[in-house]
Amino acid sequence: MAERHVQRVPPSEEVWLLIEWPQEEKAPTKYSLCSLPANTRLKKLIRLAKLRWRVERDYQELKGEVGLDHFEGRGWRGFHHHATLCMVAHGFLALCRALFPPEENALDTARGAPPPSAPATAPHRPLPTLPAPHQRPRTSSGAVTHVTG
Repeated sequence: MAERHVQRVPPSEEVWLLIEWPQEEKAPTKYSLCSLPANTRLKKLIRLAKLRWRVERDYQELKGEVGLDHFEGRGWRGFHHHATLCMVAHGFLALCRALFPPEENALDTARGAPPPSAPATAPHRPLPTLPAPHQRPRTSSGAVTHVTG
């Protein structure tokens, strides 16, 4: 990269130039630079480059669905509390989506609209099982029973 060549600074370290060119397009559609080491596998490089879009989508969801952009306070402490609660709510929604994916034939209907015609006896889909919580034996004295190091 020769980003500061005007100030006569030597070039920075070598970087990857990633170019996305879908087969149906006549020219490349996206370009990006990456400074991962030269021995990085191509599959990992592409996965990490595409991860940016997941982060962007999560940020948009945090603003739209959870209300990250609704803070109107004046202090950093209040903003940090608000942002923390928004992140917890977003994590909860992500966990719910992972544990309870939508039905294959489920449709979103507008309020007041008649529900879509469905068979009277839809097959039952069991919920995924959750691991049993690990419970430690309780002692009456409250003393430490074991220590791991």
